Amino acid sequence: MSLDDATVKPHDRLAAALAEDMMAVNELIRLRMASEHAPRIPEVTAHLVEAGGKRLRPMLTLAAARMCGYDGPYHVHLAATVEFIHTATLLHDDVVDESAQRRGRPTANLLWDNKSSVLVGDYLFARSFQLMVETGSIRVLDILANASATIAEGEVLQLSAAQDLRTGEDTYLKIVRGKTAALFSAATEVGGVIAGQPDEIVRALFDYGDALGIAFQIADDLLDYQGNSGTTGKNIGDDFRERKLTLPVIKAVAAADAEERAFWLRTIEKGKQEDGDLDHAIALLNKHDTLRATRDDANAWAAKAKDALGALPRSDLRDMLIDLADYVVARLA
Repeated sequence: MSLDDATVKPHDRLAAALAEDMMAVNELIRLRMASEHAPRIPEVTAHLVEAGGKRLRPMLTLAAARMCGYDGPYHVHLAATVEFIHTATLLHDDVVDESAQRRGRPTANLLWDNKSSVLVGDYLFARSFQLMVETGSIRVLDILANASATIAEGEVLQLSAAQDLRTGEDTYLKIVRGKTAALFSAATEVGGVIAGQPDEIVRALFDYGDALGIAFQIADDLLDYQGNSGTTGKNIGDDFRERKLTLPVIKAVAAADAEERAFWLRTIEKGKQEDGDLDHAIALLNKHDTLRATRDDANAWAAKAKDALGALPRSDLRDMLIDLADYVVARLA
């Protein structure tokens, strides 16, 4: 694959550029997900880790470290750490959401049980902290520990706010920063820290990851109402059926008249959904132009991500990260 081929997706170009490092990350993941005493741990972990995900978060760590000239071994530890944290949160999320499918395959909680998913997720969190400590950097430990706490906070906030029509865009942004952007920004930030970069570069990497994560989640929420299930892996309207108050709906609720608000109250807050409700919901989103407004928000965050990288010297990796920000929202065209 040519890295200059414009038809190749940015994350695939990134994967090709970082192929050697990613091989080391995957080997470390396989090594550290082993358990001498509980064979179910590697069984459950392998089911999710080997399910064909893009490995975007660990690649962000590797790219940030390499972009900053790092040539030591610990970017591999940190990339594996980020992937373990991500995998642990997915295992826990599928239990909380009572999900039956992820990445086109049955979820671990469906194949095994909820107890196994929760406990294996806990094991992976513990493994991630062991990997962090091995870097010998208190600052790295601080960043990733804070990110782990923020992710949990975001998930708990979503539990209480997701079906409450009083939830506004500020709360939505807090949830997104928690459950998605916190790990993106930590992934890029620790790459700069391990490379010994000055604060302004580390901050720029944090800002890139934060804005990219927000753009990524907003785009994901928008695709639930206008995407192609063949390419997104999600069925249109899954969020609506699961009564998730995402940004397109939050904007529609804010613009709703009394009759429309009663519809959202019945379908989202009370969960009393009937045939035809999804079509009516999409009609209301189109009536108030909230799909376009949500797309504009995603584009604005992608632009912030690209602007943040202006602080770093030009390089092929920097250009790939800029292209990645464009690609996250290009799916919405």
